Amino acid sequence: MLLENPAPDAEFQGAEFIDITVLGGFSVAVDGRPVTALPVGSQRLLVFLALHDRTVARSAIAAAMWPDATPEHAAVSLRSALARLDGLGHATIVADSGALGLTDIVNVDYVEAQALAHRLLDSDTPIFDGDLASAAIATISAELLPDWFDGWIIAESEEWRHLRASAGEALAYRLLSAGRFAEAGRAARAAIRVDPLRETPYSTLVRIHLADGNQSDALQVFETYREVLRDALDLEPTEQLSGLVSGLRR
Repeated sequence: MLLENPAPDAEFQGAEFIDITVLGGFSVAVDGRPVTALPVGSQRLLVFLALHDRTVARSAIAAAMWPDATPEHAAVSLRSALARLDGLGHATIVADSGALGLTDIVNVDYVEAQALAHRLLDSDTPIFDGDLASAAIATISAELLPDWFDGWIIAESEEWRHLRASAGEALAYRLLSAGRFAEAGRAARAAIRVDPLRETPYSTLVRIHLADGNQSDALQVFETYREVLRDALDLEPTEQLSGLVSGLRR
């Protein structure tokens, strides 16, 4: 839910770190304390900068956030959104005459989630201890601002959907290789929820059940996917997936 009242200045002086959350919903916390009152336009500005994770020209920000306004009116709206951040704006945003960006003390969960997804997908990149923990499954499962419908947010959300679907499969395979079958199954099912028509996470889940000795579960996953695919697209699973359970079906 979007909040409407401006936040006071003094509260943010001397802040050591600021967390901006955009996965599952929007929130801001300063040194662990939630900021519970921000104007809508200011929230949108923080989200825009959080999604881009770099310095962006003011004109580009204004054009993207207010696409139906004239350049002049869009620029005025941007200045208003920035000014109404008050002290929080000084703590979170580096501003000059031509561009805006986030300060070094700002942490964005989406940036960290993208980095996790890329580590999971790149077999040559070392992973961290926490990359195979339950929290990683929750991160990959989280939607980007599900209740926000700006065009630039929807486009980014679609990019994240594709990335997290692939990352969920990669996480499932890594957990499968480690013999952690229950967690691997959770990761594969999370990937299925991201895109229920995508075959590869079902294939991954079938492999997990077979590796764990659960043939009936593997067959049930295949039959479920076949029914979903027939109902939605009037298609059959590929030979690659069918071959995994062909012996069981006979």
